[in-house]
Amino acid sequence: MNQSIAPIAMTDLETSGELPSRHEILEIGLVLFDAKTFEILDKLDVKVKPEHIENAVPAAIERNGYKAENWKNAISLKDAMTIYGEKTKGAIFCSYNVSFDWAFIMEAFHICDLPNPMMTRENHDRLDLLTLAWVTGLKNEPSFSLKSACKLFGIPPEPEPHTALNGAMTAYELWKKLQK
Repeated sequence: MNQSIAPIAMTDLETSGELPSRHEILEIGLVLFDAKTFEILDKLDVKVKPEHIENAVPAAIERNGYKAENWKNAISLKDAMTIYGEKTKGAIFCSYNVSFDWAFIMEAFHICDLPNPMMTRENHDRLDLLTLAWVTGLKNEPSFSLKSACKLFGIPPEPEPHTALNGAMTAYELWKKLQK
C-alpha cells in the first residue's frame, strides 16, 4: 500500500508583536512543498493591512521593516487567510517556531470566521523546525534563532530585508539540509 504524504506548508509570519490576541499578522510567507521530494509546489508572499497598528510593539515594527507606504497594496486579513487556507488545504503546518506562528494562524482563522484546513480530524499535525534543529545540534549553541541554526548547518542567512517569504524560504532550505 503506497500512502501519499501530505505536503508541508512551511510558514513564516511577520507580526506587530508577540501576542496573537493583541497584535496582528503583517505578512505571510509560505513555501508549500512535497514531503518526499522537497519539490516546491506553491508559494505565497502577501502583505496584510493592519487594522490596529497603534498596538504594535516598536521593536517588532523595526525588525519587520513595516512602513505604511510599503503596505499601500496590502490586503485584508480575511482575504489573506482565504488565500492561505486554499493553498494549505490538506497540508501539514511547519514553521521555525511552531508555537508562535501556529498561535497567530489559529487566531487569524478564528477572527476571520474561516475554517483552518490544517486542523481537521484527519490532520492535526504540526512540525517544528526549531525542535528538529535543536536535537540535531542547535542545543549546544548560545542562541536558538533561525540565524544561528543557519550558521550551524551551513545555510546562507535570510536575505535582507527581512520578509515573511524570505523567512519561509530560509526555513525550507534548513529543512532540506536537516533531512539529509
